[in-house]
Amino acid sequence: MVAMSLRHAMLGLLADQPASGYDLMKRFESSLSNAWPATQSQVYGELGKLTKAGLLEVAAEGPRGRKEYSVTDEGRAELHRWLTETPPSTVRRSDALLRVFFLNHLTPVEATAYLISEAERAAGHHRALEEVERNVDWGDDALSVNGRLALEYGLRFTAMREEWARWAAEELRKARQR
Repeated sequence: MVAMSLRHAMLGLLADQPASGYDLMKRFESSLSNAWPATQSQVYGELGKLTKAGLLEVAAEGPRGRKEYSVTDEGRAELHRWLTETPPSTVRRSDALLRVFFLNHLTPVEATAYLISEAERAAGHHRALEEVERNVDWGDDALSVNGRLALEYGLRFTAMREEWARWAAEELRKARQR
């Protein structure tokens, strides 16, 4: 089984409080989207699968077919099993880093430009995360506390990527001078 999945993200969000598909999408957009993005069709499709599997149930039905979903005991058990027994997957493939191995096939100017563009991409992502930090109405609830932890990871990671790419560009410059 995949260590992180939409299924577990949805179980985690719904374990905090029941929600409709629309409300769940809003929670995704305001919390998980930087770590685990999902489209509306993916969320609604997964709601059906989770309900059919007995991990969710329809807790209430409203006007225009609006359904509010809640986690069943089986769903809470699956979330707990995933959190405690399934090691997290780590990304082992990086298209950006793979290209670094072949920078010698570019001109020095192109290779440096690539690394600087990677630094700028990381800086842009860092600024976007800083914007999230400023604009989210953080509370003391578990999702806010844990969301701040995940956001800090993203801030540190993007800062490291930018710093590394600028360092690597400078290393290329020094190597050309030798």
